[in-house]
Amino acid sequence: MVEATGDVPGGSRYSEITQDLAVLGEAFGLGEVREYRFLSAGLMNGNWRLDTVGGRFALKRIMDVPLPLARRNLAVLPELVDAGVPVGRPSTTSAGETVVEIAGRGYCLIPWTEGGHRPGISLTLDQATDLGVLLGQIHQNLNCARTARLLPPGLEQVKTSVTTAEAARAEADRFLALISTLESPTAFDAEAAVVLGERKLLLDKYGRERPDTEIAVGPVGWTHGDVQHRNVLWRDGRIAGVIDWDRIRVRPFGEEVARTATVQFGGEDGFLDLERTSAFVAGYRSMISLPVSALADAVDRLWWKRMSEYWQLVFHYDRDDHSCDHLFLPAERFLAWWTERREAVQEAFAALP
Repeated sequence: MVEATGDVPGGSRYSEITQDLAVLGEAFGLGEVREYRFLSAGLMNGNWRLDTVGGRFALKRIMDVPLPLARRNLAVLPELVDAGVPVGRPSTTSAGETVVEIAGRGYCLIPWTEGGHRPGISLTLDQATDLGVLLGQIHQNLNCARTARLLPPGLEQVKTSVTTAEAARAEADRFLALISTLESPTAFDAEAAVVLGERKLLLDKYGRERPDTEIAVGPVGWTHGDVQHRNVLWRDGRIAGVIDWDRIRVRPFGEEVARTATVQFGGEDGFLDLERTSAFVAGYRSMISLPVSALADAVDRLWWKRMSEYWQLVFHYDRDDHSCDHLFLPAERFLAWWTERREAVQEAFAALP
């Protein structure tokens, strides 16, 4: 009998998992599944740790991308494993499939990697450098001849949407109007209303400083899309694994460098650790020759994206998904901190290897 342990997801979102496990165990040749544990740390997909007679595995219910895209991305991972990138080799069925679909629900399975997540400034400066080197290795190997046959031809330029200040203000007003109609507003609703008013003031003050073109500066290529503390595993002070490859896509390299640094060393802490950011960037630039101009452009674009988007509120109000509520206020504190120190942030991203 399969035993469920650990945190149980709320509602009926994953109620099918027990019956699906019987099919998955047979499809992947797992033998008896002795225990499964829901992993509550994931934000976008359902994740479990499986203990089976054949070993321990990470099971993911794919919910963030279409299943054909997930299959394409999973096909890249064996090439990265062979190149020495710390990533798990996807398990396959007897038919060679990496995704098993059950009544429209898609699952993939990867051998379990022992390790823990290291958020924010818990990394030493040397570890921050190692993380930058790793991101450079990922970019190198996603864009080499070995993986080129598994991915569509890349692009020389990528357009990045640049929301106008007017559109960002209109979106803030939409959420404010929605909150005003609630019969029983919560503490989150009250805080969101205050923050939205503050965001409108920032948009009024800095609206003219939005990027004036959709074409990013610098090289583009295939990227992981979400390298940050939730998707990097550490063991004994070293990087043991990189997980969650759902978002492989062509992007400006500078965009991923800027995003990784600000999520890893900022965001939820309410400020950006500039020293660790510099160490991370230097590590990356020891692997990839990325011009300072490309990094400066990427940092400005990311700052404006944070200024003009409200993705946590989209989840909360439009999707009735409260799983990211805890990220909203720290992100707002970080935006205010960043806006007051934009020059210092740019200097941190200009670090040389």
